[in-house]
Amino acid sequence: MNQRPATLLLERAGHVVVLAETGIAAVDAFRREPFDLILMDLQMPAMGGIEATREIRALEGRNGSHTPIVALTAHAMQGDRERCERASMDGYVTKPIHRDDLFAEIDRLLAISMHRAALDRR
Repeated sequence: MNQRPATLLLERAGHVVVLAETGIAAVDAFRREPFDLILMDLQMPAMGGIEATREIRALEGRNGSHTPIVALTAHAMQGDRERCERASMDGYVTKPIHRDDLFAEIDRLLAISMHRAALDRR
């Protein structure tokens, strides 16, 4: 699934979408504004998704926050999921993206994130 159909799918479900064409742009967007969740393509120019995730996690380490990051990959090969987990990604969805799989992962991670936030407020 390319960006346009994915964006429409997410927007129709009520999500606000911010696109980043490169890993560098994703990190810059994260620096500018908070996100509830990040869908991170592993194959991006200039800086891949793994590297961008590591940069985001380093930034979060400075302020104690944690944004769920879902890996998106078309090259689902043995070891990819583990590589994403080692980079501190929270979820994993393979391409072509199936709507139900994507929304199940988004819902799962947002529920965990909301639970953590509620515990932090206590």
